[in-house]
Amino acid sequence: RFWVGFRMIIKWVRRNDPAMPTTIRFKFNALKTVQIVAMFLSMHGGTMKYLGLLKLLYLADRLALTRLDHPLSGDRYCSMEFGPVMSKTYDLIKNKPMFRNIEIWKKYISTRDESLDYMVELLTHPGDDELSQEEEEIIREIYAKHGHQDRFDLAELTHDLPEWEDPGKSSIPIDIEKLLKYLGKSQKEIESIKEIVVREAYLDKILNG
Repeated sequence: RFWVGFRMIIKWVRRNDPAMPTTIRFKFNALKTVQIVAMFLSMHGGTMKYLGLLKLLYLADRLALTRLDHPLSGDRYCSMEFGPVMSKTYDLIKNKPMFRNIEIWKKYISTRDESLDYMVELLTHPGDDELSQEEEEIIREIYAKHGHQDRFDLAELTHDLPEWEDPGKSSIPIDIEKLLKYLGKSQKEIESIKEIVVREAYLDKILNG
């Protein structure tokens, strides 16, 4: 009965609160993203070119969506010249100000600009308390499969993903619901994921304002 009533509340909120998302929009978790990056960097000797790292991060998020119905990072995706990209993480790699997120990033991760071919380096490990065992297994699986591939080969691989659109020199947002369809999710499953995301956004708004 509780969940039936709560679903009715969520439906009312979605109809009446313009600030609430009507599409699937996961919440970005900066610390969790730093921990994911740290795992990849640790397995790679502590440093990695940004392009290869971005491809591994996207593939891990994609696999998590397939298996767990939610991404690892909560980031937003867009198609860029070298394949799909996690946009907020890309901004962090480029040291773009993102409120307190950049401070979390800089505490653990360093980005060296080598003629715009950014080298990402692990400064100190942030721990893994934000990650579940299943999520860590996904990260290790993606690294085992793709971690030693050339970064440009990885970019070519992501060009073959159905959600990627050639943006030229620009970028095109990737729609999460379309991505979920490409991953084999039914409309019922997508609606269930949407309901969970909206519910979490509603609770976050109540608790954190």
